[in-house]
Amino acid sequence: MSVTWEELGWERLTAGVGRCRLPGWDCTAGLVLGEDTALLVDAGSSLAEGARLRAQAEELAGGRVTHLALTHPHFDHVFGAAAFAGAEVYAAVGLDAALSHERAELRLDAIRNGLPVADADEAVDALVPPGHLVSGEWTLDLGGGRQALLANVGPGHTAYDLAVLVPGDPEVVFCGDLVEESGEPQAGPDAVPSRWPDALDRLLALGGEDALYVPGHGAVVDAGFVRRQRQDLAARFGVI
Repeated sequence: MSVTWEELGWERLTAGVGRCRLPGWDCTAGLVLGEDTALLVDAGSSLAEGARLRAQAEELAGGRVTHLALTHPHFDHVFGAAAFAGAEVYAAVGLDAALSHERAELRLDAIRNGLPVADADEAVDALVPPGHLVSGEWTLDLGGGRQALLANVGPGHTAYDLAVLVPGDPEVVFCGDLVEESGEPQAGPDAVPSRWPDALDRLLALGGEDALYVPGHGAVVDAGFVRRQRQDLAARFGVI
């Protein structure tokens, strides 16, 4: 008998699509199942967390994780990536350079936010740039009639924001930290506030009114929530 999403602590969103909220930073990881394929969205905050995610995802998929999409280059989303050896890794253009040249900053940010030094060092040493860079949109055929659209919708939360749209009824949009529900969206030194509202407009155009929007942190939201957050960000940063 196969295990259910709920038994592993995951939230099933539609047939073959779900997500989990990871402990510590309440970061979301998403999973999209195809035919003998599995796409994971974001990799967790450490190699150990990435390994746990991979084990759970592969139990749900009944096979290996074949694809990994990284929504942006913050430690709680990418530090587990090396646990997915053999998977095809996708990210927005420029994220490869960020992982290669900003390792010291990523390490310090992780430690400042409470990741143990040993875990941060291990993850940074193992970081490998993604093999597939998305400049516009990239459709993945996962087999069995399942597709996933990777869309470079940034900059906004960072300079390298990638969203993942899973067509269906309803459609599901994995937003990364362009959308946050459990707190105010975080704008660090690598944010591009003047472009963030535009990025949310692109998310809304991508998913439409009836989609489920999965934030990088917090509960699943609707288009109305994304639209309100877009207006709040525009007011916060003085964007017309």
